[in-house]
Amino acid sequence: MSTKVLLAESAGFCMGVSLALGKLDKALENQRNQRIYTYGPIIHNPQVLDYYHGKGVKVIDDWDEPSPGDMVLIRAHGVPLQVEKKLREKNIEMLDATCPKVKKAQLLIYKNSAVSDYLLIYGELDHPEVKGLLSYARCRAFLFENMQEFKKIALAPNARYCLVSQTTQDRQEFLSIASELTHSQDNEIITLDTICDATKDRQNETIRIAGQVECMFVVGGRNSGNTRRLYQVARKYCPKCLHIETKEEIDPEMVAGCSRVGLTAGASTPNSTIKSIYHYLDQIINRQESAV
Repeated sequence: MSTKVLLAESAGFCMGVSLALGKLDKALENQRNQRIYTYGPIIHNPQVLDYYHGKGVKVIDDWDEPSPGDMVLIRAHGVPLQVEKKLREKNIEMLDATCPKVKKAQLLIYKNSAVSDYLLIYGELDHPEVKGLLSYARCRAFLFENMQEFKKIALAPNARYCLVSQTTQDRQEFLSIASELTHSQDNEIITLDTICDATKDRQNETIRIAGQVECMFVVGGRNSGNTRRLYQVARKYCPKCLHIETKEEIDPEMVAGCSRVGLTAGASTPNSTIKSIYHYLDQIINRQESAV
């Protein structure tokens, strides 16, 4: 392993992504005379989605589109409860590929919001996982994307609060929000740590590597929430930080004068993509040093 390119061991597919793609692969292997759909992109990676599109898998966002006999896979991010109910009512084969961590968060919200007055969700407004999580709320819910937005919420006195998070959010900010809520309110508060362990480990390793390099690359889909979070975390410790999807986006000038670069990747980034970028960066740095 190169000492010039520090590759995060946690980079690449997480357990939830591997399980979801494994279910889709198995469905394709056993495919009969039926169409296979995924409700929403199964994961957030354009290259992976292109691969499955080539296999005939169609992405849909309308529960009414499948016909009897078709197969529909629930995306790794999950879907709103109402959508799942509508799909189950149809005469189709449905396969739930929701990440187990997301499913656990959904069920925790369903259980704990029933004994709360307000649910506080730390997550992205338009993210599909968050839309699913909100559908499990059994009390009034407030959604916020950061500490600044959280502080704008007018919290009611003598109320019961339940605080949860999108599974791929920034753990340090979640802990800060939980601390702020606890110290600013004299209310009954339930804090559910729903951030995935793999996300925590990936962020911690990214911080460690970013602090040792002159340039940091974060690889993954630009519509991937966990990849964007890695980028945000990394650039706090390495100002020269780049979010890319493929090797073709790399210009040797990006690492000009760098003797050591860092490389990490989001949970939906294929290992083949990571390896090709790793070897390419190593070649660039070796070439630069040979030319000196």
